[in-house]
Formats: sequence, C-alpha cells, structure tokens
Amino acid sequence: MTARVLVVDDILSNVKLLEAKLTAEYFEVVTAFNGVEALAKVEECDPDIILLDVMMPGMDGFEVARRIKGNPKTAHVPVVMVTALDQPSDRVAGLDAGADDFLTKPVDDAALFARVRSLVRLKMMTDELRMRETTGQSMGLIDPAQTLIDNAPAGRILIIEDRPESVQWFMSALTPANEVAAADSFEEALVRVRGGDFDLIVVSLGLRGFDGLRLCSQLRSLPEGRNVPILVLVSDGDKRKLNQALEMGVNDYLTRPVDKNELIARVRTQLRKKNYQDRLRHNVQLSLEMAITDQLTGLHNRRYMARHLDNLILSAQKSGKPLAFLIMDIDHFKSVNDTHGHDIGDEVLREFANRISANIRGIDLACRYGGEEFVVVMPDTDIDFACTIAERLRHSVETTPFEISRAPNTLNVTISIGIASAQSEGDNAESLLHRADQALYRAKREGRNRVIKAAA
Repeated sequence: MTARVLVVDDILSNVKLLEAKLTAEYFEVVTAFNGVEALAKVEECDPDIILLDVMMPGMDGFEVARRIKGNPKTAHVPVVMVTALDQPSDRVAGLDAGADDFLTKPVDDAALFARVRSLVRLKMMTDELRMRETTGQSMGLIDPAQTLIDNAPAGRILIIEDRPESVQWFMSALTPANEVAAADSFEEALVRVRGGDFDLIVVSLGLRGFDGLRLCSQLRSLPEGRNVPILVLVSDGDKRKLNQALEMGVNDYLTRPVDKNELIARVRTQLRKKNYQDRLRHNVQLSLEMAITDQLTGLHNRRYMARHLDNLILSAQKSGKPLAFLIMDIDHFKSVNDTHGHDIGDEVLREFANRISANIRGIDLACRYGGEEFVVVMPDTDIDFACTIAERLRHSVETTPFEISRAPNTLNVTISIGIASAQSEGDNAESLLHRADQALYRAKREGRNRVIKAAA
C-alpha cells in the first residue's frame, strides 16, 4: 500500500528521520516545518495522512489539527500526533482537537507503519464514498454530507469483555450518554452484532475464554459488522496484538489501564466518524435512487426503463414466457396545465402514478416516460391479461375524480393506453415501444379514453 504522507515538525532532523523511514517503505512524503506551512500543504498536496508534531512555535499541533478537522474539505484526512507528551491528559487534548492517533517519540518503526497503513486503509474507504457523493452533487441530486464536527455524538455501543467488573466500569463510564450492551462469549458477540445495529464495538484482547483477535476478524466478515468501528483494549506493551489488530482493520485502541477521559474522547471520535460515513453512504444510496427515479412521481424514470427493457425482453425470449408493454397518456393534459396551472398538473401526475402503482403487480416495472406519458412493463404476462389490467386502470381513472388542492377540488380525468407484446426473437426495446406507441396513437385518434392492442 502506498500513500502520500505529510510530515510536520519544526526540527529538521525529526523530519528527515521520518521521511527516510517512510520513503524506504515506498510512501510518498511531503514535509512542512510549521503550522502555517502545514495548512498550506494540506490544501495544495491532498495528503492521505498527516504526521503532526505537537510542540511547535507559533501555531502548535493542537491548533493545526483543529483547523484541519474544522475544514469540510480536509476533515476526513487522518491526523497522527507525533509527540514526546505521553500522559492521558495530553492524548485527550489531542483527541478533542481532532487527532486520530498518537505516536510517542522516539517513534517505533513497527508502530509507525502499522498506524499509517491502518489509517490510510480506512481513509481510502471514505475517499471512495466521498467521490461517489461528489458525483451525486454534480448532478444536483444531493447535498453534501456534514463535516466530522459533532460535539456530542451518541450511539449504541457493544462491550465484548468476560470480566464482569470491567464491563461494569465501561458501562458506568459510557452511560447515560450512550446506549451500552455487553457480551461475554464468542457466540453471543456474533449474535448481538448480527441483530444489534451498533455504532461502535469495544473488544478486549485480553479475553480469558476466547481469542479477541479472531473475534475481530469474524466481526469484519459479517455484513452487519463490516462498517461498524471496532475499538480494542490491549495491555500496555503488547505491541504484537495491537499491530495485528490494526492490520486486520480495527479502527482504534486503548491501552490498559484505561483512562476514563481518554475512553470517552476516543469513543466520541469513532462515533463522529461513523455518523459521517453513514451520512456519506446514505447520500450515495440516495443519489443512485434519484438517478433512476422520477422525482415528481416516485416511479422509475425513462433512463432506467431504457437500460432494463432490452434485458427484460431477452429474459422473456430465453424463458419462452410472454412480456407485455403498456404506454399510456393522460387525455387533454395540456388543458389541465393551461386552466389550473402547472402545480395542479403536477398533482394530477402524482395521483395518476399512484393509480398505476395500485393496479399493477410487484414484478411489473412502472416508469414515467416523459411529460404526461407513462409506461408499464409486465413480465410473464400475455397481451389479453395486460388488456384486463389496462382496462381496470382506465376505469379507475375515469370513474374516480382526482382530488386537487384548489377549486373545483376535483378533476375528471381520462387516459388512453396502447399495448404491445414481445413477439419474436428479433424483438427489441425499440420495436416494442414503436408498436405500443402506434396503438396509443390509434386510441387517441379513435376518441381517447380507451385501450388499444397493437396489430399482430
């Protein structure tokens, strides 16, 4: 794994030492010698991770971290404080400023590479979500996710520990701000995670009854646990277990004996990141849905139908099952807009979409084709049964007036429908659509408010 690392320290020898170590491991290294220069390099070089000295003249590392994490463009970049300060209060101050981890001078090589690789790997996952979100924003589909700044995040936390006194201490420290549950066996932990919808999992690596590292590996393989941050508890000095945990994708760690304020600060940091990533995933999913959905009616849009109709036809041909295609149009819709306004026209379109949804099956594909035209693709359906469904829909529209928000409060609406069916191995979306469109044209020409089958 390679990445761009920004090393910030006011002492040249410290910078050169870290630069040499990282370059030997094929990382790209960028350097800065004070806080102001560091902030400029963050904007200019787009680093994947920042190794930041704390004690610098002018702007110290805490203030640099606060500014990085306060900027929506850079808040997701992991910051590791490299410092001679090793007290819990110093780590809490760094976490409150936005730091993701700490390395104590002189820096141990194994710890350095484990932290860098772990945090870069986690950042790459976030980068992928941010890139997809940016695509959605560029299409005008979604608003950007909020930054990582959330002063009081709360969540559902699972403690996996088989020492009752330790469980009680953690519960006391984390409640009532969070909802906390506990598990003391391998099997119970997996069951809890599968059904628990947790925001953070805390795993003791000093479990007496089973291997905590193996549990972490299992949790990462579960769909329900894949995106849940894991914070491990490790005995002070047990570098082997800690490095193994970081390599397998654990998000953060605490060393025993655990300082309560550091626990709260690290939990807060992980919940803040989880909330941010959840928002990114929600935005990505929303952009995907909006890209294939008509925003006015909630039905699929023309783009979605165009991409899927050929596949549906091909599937019908392979299976030998029929496929019917309906295209329908609201009669005299222009007069609705001209007489009552486009807002009332939109209400009519939404209600018509609701009537379509109420009269078709779950396997049928309903789309707004454009304007006042709608289509329904009906797999495993012959043309006679499709005509029955179409007639039922036509009758529903004709006999039940549409409610609108202004006088006269209801409108009488009728529709015309053209129907075609897939006929031969050479059929495709274009030919099917053409035949259905010709049938719709006949329905309009012959007086509207009727269902017409395409000529065989």
